Amino acid sequence: MQDLNDIALFAAVVRNNGFSAAARDLNMPKSKLSKHVARLEGQLGVRLLERSTRKLRMTEIGRVFYEHCQGLLNGVAAAEAEIAAVRAEPTGIVRLGCPLGFTPMLADILPAFHRRYPGVRLLIMTTNRRIDLIEERIDVALRARDQLDTDNQLIVRRFGEVRQRLAASPTLLARLGGITIDNLAQLPTLSMNEQHPTDTWRLLHADGSTIEIAHRPIIGCSDFLILERAAIEGMGIALLPDHICERAFRTGVLVPVLPEWTSGDVVVHLVFPSRHGMLPATRALIDYLAENLLNALERCREVDPKPASFDI
Repeated sequence: MQDLNDIALFAAVVRNNGFSAAARDLNMPKSKLSKHVARLEGQLGVRLLERSTRKLRMTEIGRVFYEHCQGLLNGVAAAEAEIAAVRAEPTGIVRLGCPLGFTPMLADILPAFHRRYPGVRLLIMTTNRRIDLIEERIDVALRARDQLDTDNQLIVRRFGEVRQRLAASPTLLARLGGITIDNLAQLPTLSMNEQHPTDTWRLLHADGSTIEIAHRPIIGCSDFLILERAAIEGMGIALLPDHICERAFRTGVLVPVLPEWTSGDVVVHLVFPSRHGMLPATRALIDYLAENLLNALERCREVDPKPASFDI
């Protein structure tokens, strides 16, 4: 395998019709240029150029070799141009992992991302299980956990926190009457626990005290959208994250239940394998999510979860 630099320098000598002109064009000493071409000839075992004090010409085999070299160098230049174009403008495919509960928020903000970066295509894996980014070839994963990921192979970018709030339809609360933390376990509930017929909510009071509510949910499902729909239809009381409660509370299809009780904070963050060699499309998505998810989470906090008049 020949040194590509030697080949490029040989081609430059031919294009410039001599060592002196090529040395000026490349801004390098003529003696150094001559050594590179001589080394190439030595490695090939043939004479590529015939030199004299007044002119330079290619040998027959040198002409054949030069024609092949030009094809090689043109291919390298085209490849470099492709890479430069990719690095300059975000394009290509980005694979994003996302928990099911964040799909409504993503659906709200991704159209604007597409308008800003029309050359980027997204493949989104929606799942609540832990994704192995390396094994499953995922570029970026959105996560909501009690604590930040500590995997030293991953870079973490934190956005903020969300809480889960008790919510139910106005018609259900009107039918149930007074609700207290003590009778909550006896009321119809909806749960994220899809594995067992019973569940336990760990709730945090505004004064810092905690309580565990063991209950038997009517529906157990890991998809918050199903739980939200069931709550809106009056099937039971659900423990839903801020970003879902925010939409439902604003429209009035759900109202808060015991608003002084919530889940503890869950940390929302992105994880990705490495910043080194990251393509512009991936970086663009990370920066966009960092800006827009943070804004969305802050809007969720703006909702004042006051209880309905009939649930106290």
